Amino acid sequence: MKRLVWNEVAPQGAKALYGIHHYITTATGLPHEMIHLVFLRVSQINGCAHCIDLHTRDLLKTMPFEKVALVPVWAEVPHLFPDQYRAALAWAEEVTLVSETHASDEAYAAASEAFAPKDLVDLTITIAAMNAFNRLGAPFRLPVQVKT
Repeated sequence: MKRLVWNEVAPQGAKALYGIHHYITTATGLPHEMIHLVFLRVSQINGCAHCIDLHTRDLLKTMPFEKVALVPVWAEVPHLFPDQYRAALAWAEEVTLVSETHASDEAYAAASEAFAPKDLVDLTITIAAMNAFNRLGAPFRLPVQVKT
């Protein structure tokens, strides 16, 4: 079934969402690799094929394939990711699954310990934005670059 191309149908909405993406990638103090890591992990949780494809490609520009392949099980291979990256991944999972986790005090305390206040807010905006993109990409079945 052919689905709508959301950003063509609602270009003003797309522009607003892309504005948040622009803020995340140009105006925060978060490392670009961490941003793409969070984008990928959130997309994996949400099952957005387009975003998984896109952010895997982005992450492979700075991270070896072996590490990218293990992102879904990052907690089992703590030696592969720096402390702050692990904190970002943990917070990304907590916020993405907020209906289950309710952003627990323990998770908030851990994230607050790893990030300065502005960076924690920016990280949370990053997570929220990727969740929004996933909630458009998955239902409208945005295509992937990979071809058989």
